[in-house]
Amino acid sequence: MAPQTPCEEDVDFSDKDEADNEVEGPIDCPSVRVATTTLRSHQGVVIAADWLVGGKQVVTASWDRAANLYDVETSELVHSLTGHDQELTHCCTHPTQRLVVTSSRDTTFRLWDFRDPSIHSVNVFQGHTDTVTSAVFTVGDNVVSGSDDRTVKVWDLKNMRSPIATIRTDSAVNRISVSVNQKIIALPHDNRQVRLFDMSGVRLARLPRSNRQGHRRMVCCSAWCEDNTSCNLFTCGFDRQAIGWNINIPALLQEK
Repeated sequence: MAPQTPCEEDVDFSDKDEADNEVEGPIDCPSVRVATTTLRSHQGVVIAADWLVGGKQVVTASWDRAANLYDVETSELVHSLTGHDQELTHCCTHPTQRLVVTSSRDTTFRLWDFRDPSIHSVNVFQGHTDTVTSAVFTVGDNVVSGSDDRTVKVWDLKNMRSPIATIRTDSAVNRISVSVNQKIIALPHDNRQVRLFDMSGVRLARLPRSNRQGHRRMVCCSAWCEDNTSCNLFTCGFDRQAIGWNINIPALLQEK
């Protein structure tokens, strides 16, 4: 395990305060009772889904080791993308191009090109030594991948033979997300930490993880909202919480 920096407390996995966040009584909110469509054909747990640019097709990732491309209007399976040796963990689509990345427990992630009618895997990337928990596109020509091997790697789509930056941490990295506007990578960890890095691998900050602020159990994913100025990052954890944060880079740099 990598040595901790002075600003990081010892990890406490205690659940003794978990009851503090129990919701008392039912929550009065409307429910959507009828689904618009149901997409079938996976043989295992469906772990992730993302819209392909244009909004008419969706890609799903499953523990059956396949990613499926569906037509949303007809609910028909268009293509099944196979090749991973173990369960898929995540899928992500490019914001402006018909490209998809899928990550897997087989320690790889794959780049698929939907611009070509033949639909083929452009490349298999083997830069990690353990499960790739997620791989996401960023603005421009970059892909960022996170892994249980405690690293996050930044790749250039134009030359993906080796990463252009590697972030090494002291805990497994779960489902990452990248702020398009601020170009910040949010790393949710098994040890309750959420760390923020820039695209060159420089650490910017970490979010609180005390009993009254932050998560008390594993943080499983993060999600940025570029348009919300008061709450632009959400993190979700095994403590049954989704926590919103206001991340302001100039303020963070001043605190450092």
